Amino acid sequence: MSSQRNEELKNTNYEIFILALSLLSLANWVLYFVLNDQNVIRVIYIVDLLLSVIFLADFLYRLFTAESKSRYFFRQLGWLDLLGSLPFPQVKIARLGRVIRAFFLLRELGFRQVLREFIHNRAESAVYIVAFLIILVLEFGSACILAAEQDASGSNIETAGDAIWWSIVTMSTVGYGDYSPVTQRGRIIGIFVIIVGVALFGVVTGFLANKFVGSDEEVPAAAETKSSPAGLAALLDEMRALRAEQERSYADLESKLEGMKLLLQEDTRQD
Repeated sequence: MSSQRNEELKNTNYEIFILALSLLSLANWVLYFVLNDQNVIRVIYIVDLLLSVIFLADFLYRLFTAESKSRYFFRQLGWLDLLGSLPFPQVKIARLGRVIRAFFLLRELGFRQVLREFIHNRAESAVYIVAFLIILVLEFGSACILAAEQDASGSNIETAGDAIWWSIVTMSTVGYGDYSPVTQRGRIIGIFVIIVGVALFGVVTGFLANKFVGSDEEVPAAAETKSSPAGLAALLDEMRALRAEQERSYADLESKLEGMKLLLQEDTRQD
């Protein structure tokens, strides 16, 4: 059973990311039945289409990396992953299977191990967190701005498409200005989206710079290698070889000085 769990478990940060998206998707499924504003529901539906694409990619990833595709599809409930990736509200409850599987996989791994890997792979963890927060801000920023602006006089944010476009350009700080809030509540939402967007894309920029310059784990790893017993033994051998070379050079220099001394003595006798 443990070996099957290890086969199912992908990267720990990836599993946490999929778990978070699954919970968000189930929350959206509840919102379908709670909200009365059809325009806001349309925003949630569009974002949920994006989640469906991610879940479908997750299903294909697990299918093609599984040691036994038939075992994953039938015994490990891969068919439930496929069903849950479909963008239909009637089958979204199938995404609960992803939540249950991720929960049991992470629980078997252990909270301490999960936290250790999360901290050790800080850059990767930050990217997954940022990706999730971008989706979160995109959905709820669009829903909130649409609820605040759609009925306001002089507003040009009237549809789900308008709201999502506004959220994207505002969060990325591009700010084309073709859509802008006119209400006080809408402007407060805009300030929040701008601040969060700057922070999130700053993290992405830092991650890309870190990848180009080099991982910050390389230097500590090299230092740890040198401080290991094998590294210290190699360093000691290198110092001994350097000392032997210096002794040979010193002996050679002594020999040359002795030869010069003899030559000077012969010249003195001839004079």
